[in-house]
Amino acid sequence: MISSRRTLLALTTTALLLAGCGKSIKPVEGDMSLGAGENAKVTLIEYASVTCAHCAEFNKDVMPELMAKYITPGKIRYVYREFLTEPRDVSAAGILLARCSGKENYFKVVDEIMKAQGEMFGDGTTTNALPVLKRIGASVGIKDDAFNKCITDEKGLARIQDNVDKYLKEDDITGTPTFFINGKRFERKTGTIADFDEAFAPLLAGK
Repeated sequence: MISSRRTLLALTTTALLLAGCGKSIKPVEGDMSLGAGENAKVTLIEYASVTCAHCAEFNKDVMPELMAKYITPGKIRYVYREFLTEPRDVSAAGILLARCSGKENYFKVVDEIMKAQGEMFGDGTTTNALPVLKRIGASVGIKDDAFNKCITDEKGLARIQDNVDKYLKEDDITGTPTFFINGKRFERKTGTIADFDEAFAPLLAGK
């Protein structure tokens, strides 16, 4: 009985912390999202970079389960926010390529770039980055001149930098991946899907 009460107390405390405290994270024009709509009980925001090794690890180890259990069934809204990490030119080119691929291919391109980090940077240089990005672009129909135009788009680059500046100043994002659940910064404990299971349970139950 005591154990059950402690579990209930922990779940209730988590719900209160996630639902009612912390700063409000405002919508950003052009936010890319999956799953439930804007009125979802639970909104998970991930600030990530396509050249961030930790983001690639999360994308490989946790994201498939997150998709299967919560995003694809429409239980939560997942928002991906683009951040720049070194090498910043490759990071920016990857973001632009994903944007140029259209909403239907955006997350596919992000996923492919993250999976290809080892191929792009495995020799300790960025020599292989451009050929890999070109290959990924070609897989979604972005080739040759269209590819070059896409990754050098000045307006697109300015938009990315403006958003990164905002995330740094307003949301205090200093590293990736960083997560917010219902407007509150969420710190993972185990680095597994169990972190999200524990956080989402009371919120989805409406407690």
